Amino acid sequence: MSDWSLILYCGFVTFLTRFSMIALLKKEMFNDRVREVLSYVPTAIFPAIIFPAIFLDNTGSIQIEDNPKILAAFIATCIGVFTRNIIATIFSGLASYWFLIFVV
Repeated sequence: MSDWSLILYCGFVTFLTRFSMIALLKKEMFNDRVREVLSYVPTAIFPAIIFPAIFLDNTGSIQIEDNPKILAAFIATCIGVFTRNIIATIFSGLASYWFLIFVV
């Protein structure tokens, strides 16, 4: 089996396993409590994705001192809490990070 066919096969299997949960499960199958609990899943996953990108350096070590990503994340969090606008949050985080690494 060539490398490309293996990659395509793995991608197809991954797609089928994820799509089957979307296509086969109906919202009516869950009661209100299960739907409420499942609504918190994206909120629980988001920090697990974001925090390593902020606090870890390229070698996987925790970098607290002289880390502009921490201040940029704090600024973006404040903007997000006050504006409740995802676009403003993203742009403020990027702008503050770029300002910190290129200007300061």
